[in-house]
Amino acid sequence: MIETFLKYLRYELAKSPATATAYRCDLKQWSDFATSNGRYPLQPLSTSVDDLRLWVAHLAKNGCTQRTIRRKIQSLRAFFQYLMREHGLRENPAAELEPARLPKLLPVIVKPAETASMLNEEIDITDFTEVRNRLIVLMIYSTGMRCSEVVGLKDVNVDTHKGELKVLGKRNKERIIPFGPELSDMITLYRSLRNDSTDSDSPFFIRPDGKPLYRKLVYDVVHNAMSGIVHATRLSPHVLRHSFATDMLNNGAQLTAVQQLLGHNSLATTQIYTHVSYRDISNNYQLAHPRALKKGG
Repeated sequence: MIETFLKYLRYELAKSPATATAYRCDLKQWSDFATSNGRYPLQPLSTSVDDLRLWVAHLAKNGCTQRTIRRKIQSLRAFFQYLMREHGLRENPAAELEPARLPKLLPVIVKPAETASMLNEEIDITDFTEVRNRLIVLMIYSTGMRCSEVVGLKDVNVDTHKGELKVLGKRNKERIIPFGPELSDMITLYRSLRNDSTDSDSPFFIRPDGKPLYRKLVYDVVHNAMSGIVHATRLSPHVLRHSFATDMLNNGAQLTAVQQLLGHNSLATTQIYTHVSYRDISNNYQLAHPRALKKGG
């Protein structure tokens, strides 16, 4: 039943491969727990909410974060909802699970001066890998693309004449992202070093052997570029995406424009960056205004 559910996700609901993989992982973990690693048959149609609570308690006991448990509960809810629709299950036992509320944390960002230092580091412009890695970092910061979007970017969708990228985002939604001359010049340099045998379906970013990138490689590229220069609690592609959005708002971009560039469905998702911007403004005020802080003595 799990496999048919995963096919339903991919081909009827058109969920992305990454989403299907996440569901597969979550449901496999639950199945292993429910069957004692295969010693007993899985019986999802007779699963109760108490059975599921045992698994949630097991996850918490073994160190899973609230965010991870919340996602796994969502996977269970979707699976049992599918069983109600396709296999006559009367009630969704996962509907009664109450995931813990997550604390609202502000996004981690990079200070503009640190971003500038990172992107001004000298590289060998004749070395394919060095140029590609710099381009990955510059592209994420210049466009706000997700790591998965960088991996999935097609060569045909990178247009330096128009200064536009066509990105396939979450839920297979396409969006157009403009970019400036600095990124355009780096793209042209990268293409001049790349072993070009591209067609309409060729990935834009490749490894030296011509194979496409993968998410861990992009993460490592960004992490290595930030190490020793950026003093943030996390060093990742998503931190650069956060920094793109925050710097855009701090420099006068409209919230709705940033929403479209990031590919957010809801404006409320984008509004968290206004809190980051306000925090910076507040900190600057506290440091700069002579009457902002009470003087001692």
